[in-house]
Amino acid sequence: MKYSNANFSGTFRLKYTKVLCLKSIFIFLIASCGYSNAPQHDEGRPVFVNDQIERLLPVSVGAEQTTNYLPMLEGKKVGIVGNQSSLIGETHLVDSLLSLNIDVIKVFSPEHGFRGDADAGEHVSSERDQKTGLPIVSLYGKNKKPTQDQLKGLDIVVFDIQDVGVRFYTYISTLHYVMEACAEANIPVIVLDRPNPNGHYVDGPVLDMKYTSFVGMHPVPIVYGMTIGEYGKMINGEGWLENDLNCDLTVIPCKNYDHNTPYSLPVPPSPNLRSDVSIQLYPSLCLLEATTVSVGRGTDGPFERYGHPDFPEMDFSFTPKSGPGSKNPKHEGEKCYGYNMGDQEDRRETRFELNFLLNSNKLLKGKTFVDRTRMFNLLAGNDVLIQQLENGASEEEIRASWQEKLDAFRLIREKYLVYE
Repeated sequence: MKYSNANFSGTFRLKYTKVLCLKSIFIFLIASCGYSNAPQHDEGRPVFVNDQIERLLPVSVGAEQTTNYLPMLEGKKVGIVGNQSSLIGETHLVDSLLSLNIDVIKVFSPEHGFRGDADAGEHVSSERDQKTGLPIVSLYGKNKKPTQDQLKGLDIVVFDIQDVGVRFYTYISTLHYVMEACAEANIPVIVLDRPNPNGHYVDGPVLDMKYTSFVGMHPVPIVYGMTIGEYGKMINGEGWLENDLNCDLTVIPCKNYDHNTPYSLPVPPSPNLRSDVSIQLYPSLCLLEATTVSVGRGTDGPFERYGHPDFPEMDFSFTPKSGPGSKNPKHEGEKCYGYNMGDQEDRRETRFELNFLLNSNKLLKGKTFVDRTRMFNLLAGNDVLIQQLENGASEEEIRASWQEKLDAFRLIREKYLVYE
């Protein structure tokens, strides 16, 4: 589905109504069958009605578990790391906490800003929130890590940002720097967890630490299959903070969620991820950002399509135009022939898709494909993939080259999972 403020409320009510109807029907059926007919586990223990109902309930994000974290905030000076995705229903976390008399004194914002409307890589300045008057400190650009002066006066920091589970999506890097700065200042951090819409699989090359950057700080694959709360536990547990620091971290988990639970985000996590399809395709299409191929920025379907003016003429084409969230897009004003996946609303990826890279490389043979080699290597996490593309390696050969490190990461990941 496409995201908008207009469709969120109606969609939420519709989903919740369906859940209530299912719950009522289920209770009626179980009650009419009697307890003796309740389903049994292999060892003979009955599956209780509440166990079954729990699986039908809608996902409840960490921010909604207020009784689990409000006692930790009462009487404290609180800082919030958040953006437009930091919602409890339709109310922003900051507004909700202020209404509950929690003393929020400062807000920190990640890439794309507090309201989530800045373009990728665009400078985000520190300012004041127009609604609350709270100071907003940007954690992007030169100031990626909170300074000790910026943390001064805070007793606790709450991190609540919707992530999409991809190594080069920078919110996990912001989490790292927040945890590190707070550990240095002896300030506890609470992560209000949210589902990972790409949390059902693990795939792609594991980062070679020679290619560490803000779009890849840790030795993890492109798709790592963890929520941001689980990821924070891994940052701590694997000793990835500077000087062997350990952050005083509390994760408030989601309810009614596991890694196979489909989850449709209520608002776009960033300006160019506007639909479920774009979020599913983002891990695989993003490497094309370092090539001459467009991924649809400047159109109504970014990360739902890809194309190039020099691709052979096809039925589908698009022409990028500059606009909010996509200033001066690649091939602006040029007709790009290519492929559209935007109508595949039930699409759910189960692996990192190499075909977009391989197909584009093939169609542009003899012409420039990768035009930003360093950025491509930072996104890929190594300099091997670009060589494999140049040498015409097959998909099977490419996948085999990262399998050993991928298997090793899966074992590390298992230690920090909060959800099945």
